[in-house]
Amino acid sequence: MLMSVINMKLRDCYPDLDTLCTDMDVDKEVLTTTLGSIGMEYNPETNKFW
Repeated sequence: MLMSVINMKLRDCYPDLDTLCTDMDVDKEVLTTTLGSIGMEYNPETNKFW
């Protein structure tokens, strides 16, 4: 569920992960570690986790 919400926000509202994290006051390291624990990785070229 978290990945879906983050990808939706990246697609619709934010040009990159850094901007999303700054605007939403989210720790980038925690977010990438949490999604990484289920095998998801951020791809800056497509601006999404996959």
